[in-house]
Order: sequence, then C-alpha cells, then structure tokens
Amino acid sequence: MTARVGLVVNPTAGKGRGSAAGREAHARLSALGLAVEDLSGPSLVQATDRARAGALRGLDALVVVGGDGMVHLGANVVAGTDVPLGIVAAGTGNDIARTLELPRGDVGASVRAIQHGLAAGARRVDAVRVGPPGTRQQEWFVGVLSCGIDAAVNARANGYRWPKGSARYVRALAGELGRFRPFGYRVTYDGQVWESAGTVVAVANTRWFGGGVKIAPDAAIDDGLLDVVVAGPFTKPGVVTIFPGLYQGKHVHDPRVQVLRARQVLVEAVPALGAVPPPAFADGERIGPLPLQLAVVPGALSVLT
Repeated sequence: MTARVGLVVNPTAGKGRGSAAGREAHARLSALGLAVEDLSGPSLVQATDRARAGALRGLDALVVVGGDGMVHLGANVVAGTDVPLGIVAAGTGNDIARTLELPRGDVGASVRAIQHGLAAGARRVDAVRVGPPGTRQQEWFVGVLSCGIDAAVNARANGYRWPKGSARYVRALAGELGRFRPFGYRVTYDGQVWESAGTVVAVANTRWFGGGVKIAPDAAIDDGLLDVVVAGPFTKPGVVTIFPGLYQGKHVHDPRVQVLRARQVLVEAVPALGAVPPPAFADGERIGPLPLQLAVVPGALSVLT
C-alpha cells in the first residue's frame, strides 16, 4: 500500500528559498513512490488547520519544509500521536535539525533521511507542553522557550526589514539596551523556587536556539528533563559582555548564571523585583506573556531521522 505523506511548506523560509525547497521536496518524495498531499496554506493558522485535517484523514507522515517555526507547526499537529514528523530544514536557524543531526540546507539529503526513517522506524524525542497555568490553552514546543532580554531582542528584530542576518539582531540588541533594566522573576521547578531580578530565563529541551546560540550546553532532547537557564541581574555593559559567549555556551561559567534541571516549570513575573519580562518565544514563535506552566513529555514526538 502506498504511504501517504502530508507536506507543509513555508515559502518565505531561508530568505525566500522555501518555495523552491518545497517544490524539490515534493518532487523527490513523489519519486520515491509516496503519495504526497500538499497541505500548505497562506498563513500559519491555515496551514496548521490543513495539516491537522490531513492527519485526521490518515497520514503515514507529516513533512515540514522551513525552519524551526515549521517544526513547531508540525509538532503541534503530530506530538502525542504515532504520526512521525519529517523535517526538510530550509530556514535560517534550523536549531532543531542541528540537534537531531539532520541535514540543513540540502533537500536531497533531507528526503533521504525521511526515506530511511520511514523504512527503519522513527526516533522518539521529548516535546514540551506550555500554556497559562490552570487553563487548557496549551501548545507544544520542541526547542527552547525564552522570556528574557533575548526574547525582547527576538521580538524587536522580527519587526525590522533591515539589515539581513545576524546584523539585524545586533541592531535589535542595541535598541533594547537603551531601555533595559533587569526583569523580576519567580521560577518554580519541581517544587523548588528561584526568585530574583534577572536578565534571562530560558527553558531548554535542546542545546541551541536563535540560529546557533548554545544556551543550554548539556541539554538533551531525549532525557525527559528540561534545562532551565537563569541569569541574575546584569548591568547594560554586562549584557554586552556576556552575549558573544552565548554562541559557545561560555555564559554557564559565569557565577551569576545557573542551570536548573526539572520536569515541570512555572515561570512568573514578580514586578516588585524588576521590570515585567517580555512575552515568551519558543522555536522562534511567540507563545505569550507570563505566567507560563511547562511540562516535558518524554517521547511525545516521533521524528524521521
């Protein structure tokens, strides 16, 4: 029986290269004898709805073409089910593909990995449920949730049309530093509490985010634990000093930075201790303001590798 594969493409991924990558992925998957159904939509919401409808009709796999945002979409369709996720990493960051040791920027190699996964069986990895505490308004993420100055820089950079690449984040950091003062946090992790003015709180299921920033050097995607990186208050010059070291994971050696490990995490704002933290981002997508409850679900996501 012919395997049915749903395909969702982000045409703007990789600075506009997503469309071409999507066409190539469709052609290569079809050449393998797979029945490929294009479930892409004109918006993220519509693409998610179409992918969910396709999964309900019965798919043997869902394949996403794009960056971490598309993996986020795919996880929110198939996490907690037996439908595996295939990833054609065609974005600019591709941190989740990096974590899974999948090809990046190579459609042919990505499709071969998907073919291998379909034949040999998918790999089970952890995913994280997140949402406001006490509500049913929850979603999945795979990589890192951040709600510190890095999230504020990400949000600001998303509003810029220039410059391109990492220079956009340098410009955004300069803009955020002009008004920066430490945020007030309470982080409850498996019943313990860290409460402080702080600069960064990142809850990591993977090592990398932001296009190669090694925020949690020892995080593993299949250990059933979250690495919670918390940084106490930094001055503006201190923020500028520590930021370059984030790419190599050197920040964890600073005495003002701690890495906590837990299965469940609650992150709250404490205005008495500092400024209100910015809305959280995960997998590069906006999640929303604090408070947020997080729980890792071991083996919730099947990935074709």
